[in-house]
Amino acid sequence: MNPIRPVLALALVLGATGIGAPAFAGGPPHANTQTAPGDDDLTPAERMAERFPQKVRVGDLVGLPLLDFDDRTLGFVTEVARTPEGGIVLVVPVGGWFGHGGRPVPVPLETVAILGRQIALLDIPRDDLPKLASWTPAAGQSVPPDDIIRIAITRR
Repeated sequence: MNPIRPVLALALVLGATGIGAPAFAGGPPHANTQTAPGDDDLTPAERMAERFPQKVRVGDLVGLPLLDFDDRTLGFVTEVARTPEGGIVLVVPVGGWFGHGGRPVPVPLETVAILGRQIALLDIPRDDLPKLASWTPAAGQSVPPDDIIRIAITRR
């Protein structure tokens, strides 16, 4: 008996039943934490509300790595601050060596989600992060480490 015949028969059966086919004909499905093509009309705050925000102590966010979608470390959170408009930003140094040093930039809380002991950058492309304005302590007020805020959650 030819050893290729059983393999071809199995491939034919799986293809006919749809077991090996992708879930959607248009390509692989996206997770609920990624921006879908139809989500462009949502504001960052609305997108964050769809990501099931949970309470977290501010002091637990300081020191966590900020990762892009390819799990590359962009930097580590050095501060959580409140802007004059009332928004919350994570201050992350960008452009240093191995995630340390560099120029501090404010990353809006609505554009990130917590991923275990890491923070995932979801709504800002990696290339646009260095284009953000530099953060200065006069640009906002530091949030005390014992305060509780809400941050979106995600999974990979």
